[in-house]
Amino acid sequence: MKLEYLKSSQLNLLPEQPGTYIFYAAKKSPLYIGKATNLRERVKNHFQQPTYKDNLFINKVKKIGFIPLESDIEALILESQLIKKYQPKFNILFRDDKKYFYVGITNEDWPRVFITHQPCLKTYKLKNLKTDYIGPFTDGGALKQTLKILRKIFPYRTCKVLPKRPCLWYQLSRCPAPCLIEKESKIRRILKKETDVRKKGYKKDIRKFKSILKGERERLALTLEKEMKKMAKLEEFERAERIKEQIESLKRIFSHKRILTEVLQRKNRRENIGVLLKEVLGLPKTPQRIEGYDISNIKAKEMVGSMVVLKLSRICTNEYTNFCEYKYTPDKSQYRKFKIKTVKRQNDIACLKEIIKRRLFHKEWKLPDLIFVDGGKAQLNAAKEVIDSNWKERLKPSIISLAKKKNLLYNINSRNPFLLDKLPKEVKMAILHLRDESHRFAIFYHKILREKHLFSL
Repeated sequence: MKLEYLKSSQLNLLPEQPGTYIFYAAKKSPLYIGKATNLRERVKNHFQQPTYKDNLFINKVKKIGFIPLESDIEALILESQLIKKYQPKFNILFRDDKKYFYVGITNEDWPRVFITHQPCLKTYKLKNLKTDYIGPFTDGGALKQTLKILRKIFPYRTCKVLPKRPCLWYQLSRCPAPCLIEKESKIRRILKKETDVRKKGYKKDIRKFKSILKGERERLALTLEKEMKKMAKLEEFERAERIKEQIESLKRIFSHKRILTEVLQRKNRRENIGVLLKEVLGLPKTPQRIEGYDISNIKAKEMVGSMVVLKLSRICTNEYTNFCEYKYTPDKSQYRKFKIKTVKRQNDIACLKEIIKRRLFHKEWKLPDLIFVDGGKAQLNAAKEVIDSNWKERLKPSIISLAKKKNLLYNINSRNPFLLDKLPKEVKMAILHLRDESHRFAIFYHKILREKHLFSL
């Protein structure tokens, strides 16, 4: 692996493949180290769409070092090695106890593997055992996905205390089940020699597992090749076949380039609720502004309507971290209340039509991308009827409505309703927040009018 260099003005020359990159200032010491599934796209993002963190150092970058790699796993592991070796100023500055991840491996007969944020705790709490820590890793999601894949090749133990009977991980061939071995040793009097052989084999697998996480893949490949040939000579064909499968599996995962990509896609969808809402509801575009409508009255007295507005906002939890997410937040300066004027009898559909029509007269108000109405299909059709007859085709927003009884979500772009509980949690909570906020604001205005009426008697 050779470190190549480019100037910050030569971003288009970066390869479009996984790898690790290093930002340098005028001096040779690194400012920041990162990994990428697509080096060109990721490094460009630092310059073209800088975050709070990027703005602290991006103007100081004079040179970019990069190492193209074959897979995302290699990028994850090499990033960890380089951060540990060079201790870049801004990687350290942005680190906190919950930012970096380490893989802990206990030193016992059946070593336990776990993920932690605090490698400074050098003992294993239950038995005061020494623990080896490998890291730091910056991306917890990608690390968990990598361990999940490696566990298929080298099964390992994760439980703190051995259970009384083997769990599902044993059935899935993801754990050597030391609990089963200890139990059978007593009940069936399995020879101690056989148990020791199993322990020795497991410890070998753990050493191989450590080698991968430390980036010693080539050395491990040679070790496995030698071990396979040795087993074949000794006519231990089953063990030789198992080692061969491990070699083939390692080749596959180190040419597998979608691990970090899938994790990042899931993370981006989770962090950008607007994109997720668009995908789930089949909307033509990501809604930046959502308007919610509701009607409130008691037996046709003091009938009112409400309009609440949620806007898509980018929220960074900490100015020194890279973690930002998109959420729908209330824009209370845009809330509007309507006193029903034309409807004399209790008729929620007619009231809804009136307030949406009146809203359309206000050309100075910003246009919504999505309209939410509290109610079922009848309310959805009522809103559609008003919008179709009063709104220009190219400006028409999408419309959804929520029926209270069964929590069915109706969508103007879909023939059949969605069951709200079946939608992703983030979408469900956003819609419930919209419903509750429009309902709260309508009731609030209704109560004000009732109080005024009572005091005027």
